[in-house]
Amino acid sequence: MIEKLEKIKAKALKAIEECNDETSINNTKSEYLGKKSEFNKIMSDMCTLSNEEKKEVGAKSNEIRTIINDALESRLKAIKEAILNERLEKDKIDLTLPSRKFKTGSKHPINIVIEEIEDLFISMGYDVVDGPEVETDKVCFEMLNVPKGHPARDAQDTFYINDEMLLRTQTSTMQIRSMLANVDKKPFKLICPGKVYRRDDDATHSHQFTQIEGLVVGENISLSDLKGTLETLCKKLFGNDREIRFRASYFPFTEPSYEVDVSCFVCNSKGCSLCKNTGWIEILGSGMVHPNVLNGCGFDSSKYTGFAFGLGVERVAMLKYGINDIRLFYTNDYRFLKNFDRKEI
Repeated sequence: MIEKLEKIKAKALKAIEECNDETSINNTKSEYLGKKSEFNKIMSDMCTLSNEEKKEVGAKSNEIRTIINDALESRLKAIKEAILNERLEKDKIDLTLPSRKFKTGSKHPINIVIEEIEDLFISMGYDVVDGPEVETDKVCFEMLNVPKGHPARDAQDTFYINDEMLLRTQTSTMQIRSMLANVDKKPFKLICPGKVYRRDDDATHSHQFTQIEGLVVGENISLSDLKGTLETLCKKLFGNDREIRFRASYFPFTEPSYEVDVSCFVCNSKGCSLCKNTGWIEILGSGMVHPNVLNGCGFDSSKYTGFAFGLGVERVAMLKYGINDIRLFYTNDYRFLKNFDRKEI
């Protein structure tokens, strides 16, 4: 039996050397040490041996089993290392090659303008608030001093859900909600960016657009406060050389009311196609909060005054970046959006 075990060892070691993958290693192990192997048959026949022979054969079989197992593990390790080295050589990276430029996302121009305006007003002590886009007729119109029969209620301008609910046409609704929520009737300053909806759809108007409403309520708030605030805003958006002018207008929720123009930043007020040779560009609407609005929200108009303004973010972005079609903001066209992935210095 000792001689047979030595022959099995010699054959097994030779077979192991010829193995070149993990499968052949497993097959060789099964052939020489498995249940149906000649080695296992010898172990079964040891019962016919004397005690002395059993000791001798048992010691030899354990020695050979260990040698074969060690050879199998060593060969398997060598095979795995060879495979890894081959893969590393094949997948070798040339660090001297230039990297590929991957397309990355960027902030949308509307969000860029919103964040720029928010940063300015937060630095001036304003709160940024949000509100529902589905509003009641009372909040969107009646409490903003828009009576029944007013043109703004026309179904051609407003998306009505039913007689009482509609998609808000302006973020001025947050004037009402903020003043009603102010239980202690303390002075406050806020801006409200958000989507609004009107029945428009052409190159310069959209049925959905973004508006920012500003509102300040307190004691001794005057028109000069409004003018100073809007001058700061326009200089922030269009440059420190800009000037503004007020033109008398009409809004139901402000009295007096004004359209605000900014001096043309393309021709520097000399006259060009952008400003239609007037030197001025209309930028927003504003005014002093109407006493009826203040009183309706629980603020004593004999004690408190306030100013409000509202601007269209798309209009500001179109002017700021020279965009001539409002619909470009909503097409998700990478060719358009990639123009805004540059960092401003």
